[in-house]
Amino acid sequence: MTRFVLASASPARLATLRRAGLAPEVIVSDVDEEGIEAATPAATAELLAAMKADAVAGRLRRGAEPVEDGFVLGCDSLLELDGVALGKPGTPEAAAERWRAMRGNVGILHTGHCLISLASGRRELATASTIVRFADVSDAEIAAYVATGEPLWVAGAFTTDGLGGAFVEGIDGDHHNVVGVSLPLLRRMLATLGVVWTNLWVPGS
Repeated sequence: MTRFVLASASPARLATLRRAGLAPEVIVSDVDEEGIEAATPAATAELLAAMKADAVAGRLRRGAEPVEDGFVLGCDSLLELDGVALGKPGTPEAAAERWRAMRGNVGILHTGHCLISLASGRRELATASTIVRFADVSDAEIAAYVATGEPLWVAGAFTTDGLGGAFVEGIDGDHHNVVGVSLPLLRRMLATLGVVWTNLWVPGS
């Protein structure tokens, strides 16, 4: 079976890939995202994804038993709201402020993807963008949601596959991308590197 490494601590990304038939091995990159910024929010997401994939691929190549085959996937998601890139709020105060700006508004969720072939060193970089329409939630709903802790540690301070799902009126684009990894984009990236998507499926999945 082809080794597939996910350079991310996101349980949502891992669950999405598993439901799609893959069996990723998780190695967290430990990249410091603070202060990293590119020309646009989409470019920033792609840059962070590349940094994560490069860090893990380098660690595997330099290990006591260097890995010479398989693939490393790095991803990073950012919400663009009114032209500003928003990551994880980190505090209840920031999450509440974020939601007051998001309610009744429309944002763009960008997820950067970087896929590295350990055998050839080739890499593919791409970003998927999905439009998200937020519900006009009340102050009480914002307070209750923030109190759960869920929005503090996710990009854009919301989820569509958790408690925040009721606060998203709709999306235009790949819904998997909002969770953190675009499956159609990943399939195309793998194909560019010569890998057939269905060959990565785990038997019985």
